[in-house]
Amino acid sequence: MLALWVAAGAVLGLIAGSFLALLTWRWPQGQAITGRSHCDACGVVLGPLQLVPLLSFLAQRGRCARCGTAIAPRHLAIELAAAAIGAALLWRWPGVDGLLLALVGWWLLTLIILDAEHQWLPDLLTLPLIPVALLLPGPPLSERLWGAGLGFAGLWLVGVAYRWWRGHDGLGGGDPKLLAGLGAMLGAWALPLLISAAAGVGLGLAGWDALRGRHVTGMTRLPLGALLAGVALIGLWIGPGWRELLR
Repeated sequence: MLALWVAAGAVLGLIAGSFLALLTWRWPQGQAITGRSHCDACGVVLGPLQLVPLLSFLAQRGRCARCGTAIAPRHLAIELAAAAIGAALLWRWPGVDGLLLALVGWWLLTLIILDAEHQWLPDLLTLPLIPVALLLPGPPLSERLWGAGLGFAGLWLVGVAYRWWRGHDGLGGGDPKLLAGLGAMLGAWALPLLISAAAGVGLGLAGWDALRGRHVTGMTRLPLGALLAGVALIGLWIGPGWRELLR
């Protein structure tokens, strides 16, 4: 039975990932997300078989069947990432709870992509995350309400202090709202570990870029929201036991 849940999570993840690849490509450019999918190079409308996640990419060897232009690898990467999230969460939490967590996991993946590629955390995704997170299985409600409030206030104050000190913004306006949603999801106890882990990953990425001779400049290269959401995915997988790590 567990294998069926894992397989369902992977298949649903591939479907979700195909949509998310389209959404995160068109939305920041102001394009409609409801139109027919087409080749970005020649504009040919894709048929039903060409829309099958993963299999169509493999069958076409990663190229448009009409013009032969290589399909952007981000599409495949997003599909595989969403499949991995769905499979991992339904392996850890088989059942309805796992499906709910997978939906939130794909939600976080969307925010990761938008922030990493466009430094954008839209209110349409960050604000609804707060009430939705309160409905998920997890820590006590009071702990999550504190998490939402402290998450928002903490990053908002950091942003205000940085602006006063340096004279320009150091944090995007979406970061406090995202952390409020993550606090509502994981609880107040998780916030220190969440922030420190995200900072550690960011420092590791900066160090890796430095070793390769690439200069890291500002938050555009290391978007805080994407780092926080990425660490929060691990928190979703761990579940309520996340808060015990700090006790």
